[in-house]
Amino acid sequence: MAGRLAVIAIGGNSLIKDKMHQNVRDQYVAAHETAEHVASMIQDGWDVIIGHGNGPQVGFILRRSELAARELHEIPLDVCGADSQGAIGYALVQNIQNVLRRRGIAKPVAAVVTQTEVARDDPAFSSPTKPIGSFMDAAEAQRRREQDGWDVAEDAHRGWRRVVASPRPLRIVEMDAIQALAAAGVVVVAVGGGGIPVVANEDGDLLGVEAVIDKDLGCSLLARAVGADLLLITTAVERVALDFGTPEERWVERITLSEAKRYLAEGRHFAAGSMKPKVEAIVEYLEAGGGEAVVTDPAHVEQALAGKTGTHFLRG
Repeated sequence: MAGRLAVIAIGGNSLIKDKMHQNVRDQYVAAHETAEHVASMIQDGWDVIIGHGNGPQVGFILRRSELAARELHEIPLDVCGADSQGAIGYALVQNIQNVLRRRGIAKPVAAVVTQTEVARDDPAFSSPTKPIGSFMDAAEAQRRREQDGWDVAEDAHRGWRRVVASPRPLRIVEMDAIQALAAAGVVVVAVGGGGIPVVANEDGDLLGVEAVIDKDLGCSLLARAVGADLLLITTAVERVALDFGTPEERWVERITLSEAKRYLAEGRHFAAGSMKPKVEAIVEYLEAGGGEAVVTDPAHVEQALAGKTGTHFLRG
């Protein structure tokens, strides 16, 4: 890899803009916008490895599975993750290929269906909290609990949903393949949705588990493993806010590692299901010696990399 290496963690909003634009064609068009920004980074000398979220897409796959359950087998959650990696990877790869070709850049692009190993005894398996799939009434939730062994919980008084564990990622199984492709100059799409969660059994064989991995933590692990110079996280906002959602809310341009750790410890700045895991992922990346992390929205990627916007996280 001749240039600087960036791991880009693409948020789900980069593929689904709103409730009116979430079908396959809408997501493909959104992927094209992301491809333009990726191509601009490549033109500026970056080598890139791209990770992406898959929460809404996995939800769609699960819903289709539920609706078809009277005629077809239901799809296990780990397979839903694999399905989404293939579909999203296809959209990203084809769009990036097309944009690079139009710009006269000869660079191969490939997606890797990626497994991420987690610990069998991760505490998250004892207290699953991540809601997935459709809402159910209490009777259906009870049936699923008894017949299928699901963990279920009431979700904000809107109904019942299945909840699964979100264990911490420990190892990217296809890491050697990803590194080899990147070293050969390939633009790699990998670790979709944080990776398909797998555990090793007593014999060392890997088995899929019904869990989800945080995409940003997965991309942070990837960035640390490849020694990335930059971890770029795209999300719905141009900058990170402190005291988010309060009258004291303020947008910040630069945060040091020590400040980020203090803000996390204070507990009031970052929403648990939104910015908090991103900042946690960045802290892990910087603590391991990472160069810089940037959080911004897709439309401002180029300006953020030029130091004109976004929130920049630095070791010191």
